[in-house]
Amino acid sequence: MHAEPEINAFLKARRAALDPAGVGLPPGGARRRVRGLRREEAARLAGISVEYYTRIEQGRGGNVSPEVLDALARGLQLTAPEHEYLRNVVHRAARGGAARRPVREVPQVVRPGLRAVLDAMDGVAALVYGRAMDVLACNRLGEQLLCGFAQRSPEERNIARLMFLHPDVEARHPEVAQLRREVVAVLRAQAGRIPDSERLCDVVGELREHSGEFARLWASQEVEGKGHGVKRIRHPQYGTLELHFQAMRLPPPDDELTLLLYAAEPDSPSQAALLALSGRVEPHADTVGY
Repeated sequence: MHAEPEINAFLKARRAALDPAGVGLPPGGARRRVRGLRREEAARLAGISVEYYTRIEQGRGGNVSPEVLDALARGLQLTAPEHEYLRNVVHRAARGGAARRPVREVPQVVRPGLRAVLDAMDGVAALVYGRAMDVLACNRLGEQLLCGFAQRSPEERNIARLMFLHPDVEARHPEVAQLRREVVAVLRAQAGRIPDSERLCDVVGELREHSGEFARLWASQEVEGKGHGVKRIRHPQYGTLELHFQAMRLPPPDDELTLLLYAAEPDSPSQAALLALSGRVEPHADTVGY
């Protein structure tokens, strides 16, 4: 991925997302031809010249200082993941950010100690995914509730492919539109961190080719921002489960892995369903998952 077009598209999208009145700017006399902020308004909010802001947005800003990037993040009200993404692509452009041939990485694996921790979790659905959202490990409840990947090839055990290409995903996820936005935002953040990853490029390329919705969301330039919340999953036997989720990037040596956990409120119908799926009470269905 070329760094310069990525900077340009990202900053334009972030300017377009802001209401001038909402950031304290006067309405101005001229009629706005596009929504959001003009370049000169973004520059004013960041405390830099319009000429310098324009060079940065065009990917010609050179070695932009951390202080200027911080000022841009404040002015454009970037989230922490968006700030990190901007920093990554700007620094790559300064190093000569032309697209390079993707690098074939060593396949990611989950070390035995981390796998043992997953297997020891009781009453919590847990999985670990890698750079391109490939599911690398699940505990028993995670496999039964969320994945159903045991019979799939490693290439197919991918959260993003599941969300956009699997025929049953809309029936299983009531908030599928929001989930898809979040998945694309995670992949966008990863593209900022590891733009030359062959696996990441393959997944993004496949989904852009085969899913119009993915292509549209990818062009929106949203970046990962939601690491926790409540998610509903429809189960064919137990109905709709309401589960708390938490996504956490792991510390070294597992820092390119993300741990995803799902748990239910105590004494709720959703918890009873998780207990059944975990085998602690007699389940009502032989198989679950996709």
